[in-house]
Amino acid sequence: MEHSYTKYLFFTGKGGVGKTSLACATAVQLADQAKKVLLISTDPASNLEDVLQTSVGEQIQAHQQLPTLFTINISPDVSAEEYRDRVIQPMMGVASEMEIKQVKEGLSGACTTEIASFDEFSRFITGEGIDDLYDVVIFDTAPTGHTIRLLELPSAWDDFLENNPGGASCIGPSSALKSSKERYKKVIQSLRDPQLTTFYLVSRPEKSSLKEAAKTSMELRELGLENQRLLINGVFKALNPMDPVAQRIALLADKQLQEIPMPLANLPMKTYPLLPYNVLGLRKLRSLLDETLQSQIVLEEIASSPHAQYHIESLKELVNSLEQGQRTSGLIMTMGKGGVGKTIAAATIACLLAERGHKVLLTTTDPAAHINDFLSQLDQIPANLQVERIDPKVETQLYIHKIMAQKGAKLGANERNLLLEDLQSPCTEEVAVFHAFSKAIHSASRQFVVMDTAPTGHTLLLLDTTGSYHKEVLKHSSLSADKIRTPYMALQDKEFAKIILVALPETTPMREAAALQEDLRRAGIEPYAWLINQCLSALPELKDPILKKRASAEGAIIEQIQTKLAHRTFGIPYLTEELVFPELLSM
Repeated sequence: MEHSYTKYLFFTGKGGVGKTSLACATAVQLADQAKKVLLISTDPASNLEDVLQTSVGEQIQAHQQLPTLFTINISPDVSAEEYRDRVIQPMMGVASEMEIKQVKEGLSGACTTEIASFDEFSRFITGEGIDDLYDVVIFDTAPTGHTIRLLELPSAWDDFLENNPGGASCIGPSSALKSSKERYKKVIQSLRDPQLTTFYLVSRPEKSSLKEAAKTSMELRELGLENQRLLINGVFKALNPMDPVAQRIALLADKQLQEIPMPLANLPMKTYPLLPYNVLGLRKLRSLLDETLQSQIVLEEIASSPHAQYHIESLKELVNSLEQGQRTSGLIMTMGKGGVGKTIAAATIACLLAERGHKVLLTTTDPAAHINDFLSQLDQIPANLQVERIDPKVETQLYIHKIMAQKGAKLGANERNLLLEDLQSPCTEEVAVFHAFSKAIHSASRQFVVMDTAPTGHTLLLLDTTGSYHKEVLKHSSLSADKIRTPYMALQDKEFAKIILVALPETTPMREAAALQEDLRRAGIEPYAWLINQCLSALPELKDPILKKRASAEGAIIEQIQTKLAHRTFGIPYLTEELVFPELLSM
């Protein structure tokens, strides 16, 4: 990509745009140049192991075939456990077992997981213990909303500790954080130094993806993070002029490249082609940045590309099944990795239910919400469809106002000030979002609630909060267990909650959805169906060799999902119109 790199490289963007592929390809290229490279994933749903085809764990380890490339996943759960140990250790032999148990329980929430993950992340930015070991440190980040949250944390915690010397009860004694106060300042300085840090905004040549990249660019600038580059991945160039589908896809890509949003227009930009193969393993990763090797592999891949058309039940048939038994209410949640199509699936299901006369609430827990991008493509939305967004910033202010009105009303001025200071903790946002999430679930008892969730890692953290709340309610309630219904219990109720896993017909997205399914099952939550999006194999008469190759590879993936992973399987064909939402609704 470049002849010289800064010490720290961040790859960020909307889910599914190719951040991991480009981060890994860059790491491999630098390692091939005898640079010592550390590649870190901050995505709770990391797939470094799949892409690099080597073992990647929670401790730094060398690539099995490329010894100058080192990898690590920052695991939120492991980071949180280590953080809890740091808080508890000074209490051993001093506090009673009961007191230690209470502190452990108090540190079991999602806000502890968040700050613990950040503590681990900040260690690599400040170079503590690793600064002289690596020439370049590359961060393959979580989808945008989660990454912006991570990058906001240094300032947020620094301000909170400055203004709240009493400490934050939700993350334990402030002494466990205050020792890192100088570290936070150094993190901020390093991220803002263009000689040290570069941010690569990765996008697809698609309107929503570019819009997300533009929003990210502005948010990074607001944080003082100015050194940015734009990488556009998956640009399709048709090889067969007689294939109308290929021509439409290529025209759409060209149009989006000509209409790049203003915040991105002046950034240095590089494009990467849509390839007929998954970029997995060292050879194919090298091909992403080596055009000669890329041309060689493309010829190998398209030499044999039989056309394979595959039939899957449609989204309309999925909605039919959701109505079975004359249902008029219930919770429907679309879940999956970023970029697989959760939002358009949720919006389509909600509109189809509303068109059939049902009262429907369509909402999202995704910080990078794009529901309105699709709804705005319609002349009008159904009258009985209500659209909301769980906006973390708005929900936080509403929550603070509510707590101050309830608890602060009977307090004196000094106590009110202390309460308000405590509520300025960044953890308050997690609690506020959980309350809004719970309210939406509760309303599904009297109408359909269709919820577009955040990408996998963020959703699992929200479910972790839900589970923690469930345990607290059961522990402290005077009611018998059979009279209590927490949000967690609602999600476990298969008749009430229908969880739809959205994936793409590709190996890595399938594996990630399968891993999410296992996480949900461990929590006692059974997915209702899988929805496979962007199926080229559902289109008849493809002629372009790149599209034919990608379509032919889908059959084995779809068959594995249908036979080994899903109770029910539905699909969405690859859509080629500029306004994809009306096209999908009319199918």
